[in-house]
Amino acid sequence: MAQLWGGRFTKETDQLVYNFNASITFDQKFYRQDIEGSMAHVCMLEKQGILTAQEKADILKTLKEILSEVESGKLEISTKYEDIHSFVEANLIDRLGDTGKKLHTGRSRNDQVALDMRLYTRKELLETDELLKELLETILKIMEENLDTIMPGFTHLQKAQPITLAHHMAAYFEMFGRDRQRMHDIYERMNYCPLGSGALAGTTYPLDREYTAELLGFYGPTLNSMDGVSDRDYLIEFLSALSTIMMHLSRFSEEIIIWNSNEYQFVEIDDAYSTGSSIMPQKKNPDIAELVRGKTGRVYGALVSLLTTMKGIPLAYNKDMQEDKELSFDAMDTAKGCLALFRGMLATMKFNKDRMRESANHGFTNATDAADYLVKHGVPFRDAHGIVGRIVLYCLDKKIPIDAMSLSELKAISPVFEEDIYDAISMETCVNTRLTIGAPGVDAMKQTIEKEKAFLADDWQDTVKKDWEDRLLAR
Repeated sequence: MAQLWGGRFTKETDQLVYNFNASITFDQKFYRQDIEGSMAHVCMLEKQGILTAQEKADILKTLKEILSEVESGKLEISTKYEDIHSFVEANLIDRLGDTGKKLHTGRSRNDQVALDMRLYTRKELLETDELLKELLETILKIMEENLDTIMPGFTHLQKAQPITLAHHMAAYFEMFGRDRQRMHDIYERMNYCPLGSGALAGTTYPLDREYTAELLGFYGPTLNSMDGVSDRDYLIEFLSALSTIMMHLSRFSEEIIIWNSNEYQFVEIDDAYSTGSSIMPQKKNPDIAELVRGKTGRVYGALVSLLTTMKGIPLAYNKDMQEDKELSFDAMDTAKGCLALFRGMLATMKFNKDRMRESANHGFTNATDAADYLVKHGVPFRDAHGIVGRIVLYCLDKKIPIDAMSLSELKAISPVFEEDIYDAISMETCVNTRLTIGAPGVDAMKQTIEKEKAFLADDWQDTVKKDWEDRLLAR
């Protein structure tokens, strides 16, 4: 058992207790962040005269060697160590002796793990944001290609009014666009450095926390040492944002599953993103969409688990907080995997435009426009609503759409109808006379697309300093 503590203990930790307490099996995931945090800490210690220039150079050189060997597979992270911090420090001491023992000067595992988790979460947030951007670019491309693709819009899963595929996709662009804004908001709040908080009350060493924060790409240091080691709000916010992303993906998946069904046949999912049946040769199943829908619960579970863990913890650090990692790591991996796979499925999906148009034609989606026609000719809306209701009943009995009725049939229900009713209730008219911003008309959608292009062009990550890893490794 390799531990960083033990001086005040007179007997070995029980093996079961050690195993229960250890975190190396999962916190090894941020070995890179642990080493980078140590490198920044060492640079600051030398700047403050706490380490010599030679000690700094030796420690940095050895930390880089350990990082390189772990990434190449030459050095295996072993479970004989309690956590990733003890693994890195023990290997450093094995190679440098007493000089390696100076690494932890002015630092606690409490602020060390707080830093590692924040660095790892920040990396995951930026990667998730990039995947969201790629998904938005795919959605925007579909929008641009389908301004005239008419389909039914639904409420209560019943056909309601005609829209376009571009308009339907634009709704998801809005959702995932808000998800990107949430990534930015979280980044702005979380990008402060807890290193230097010590165990909970700072340290007597003359640390330069602003310098450490700068080296690690943070805006500055956290301003309260107790909060610095015990804050997981940023992680809760990120898991909440991931849960919202998964909810959006799940809604989208549900629609694709419905559209892919034999009854709808609106889409054909590419073979690369489908599977078959072991006994039914005709089957082509939308497994990716179904799995995305199913995995949403895993991400929700991580959020609820962390909220539950944190709700009763007094200040400052408590061992309960070790539970912030396993489910969070799984949620991060799950969300990123779902975003990548969903984008690939969407980008290769084929839309059956004729089928969509036919479905809109036979769903009485132009009934509201027929009522509007009557209102424009002086019929009170409530009366117009009742007249069109009788028309729908007539069409259901005849098994025809409204525009298949003859003018004499329409006039038998209301003499107000004239020949121009057919143009007024055509699918194109129903869609393209809706021109307010946010509506499905072609001109309105073109305005929306220009705004969405500008949204993607103004990428918040362009302002983020992401070269701190290179700067650290160059030292």
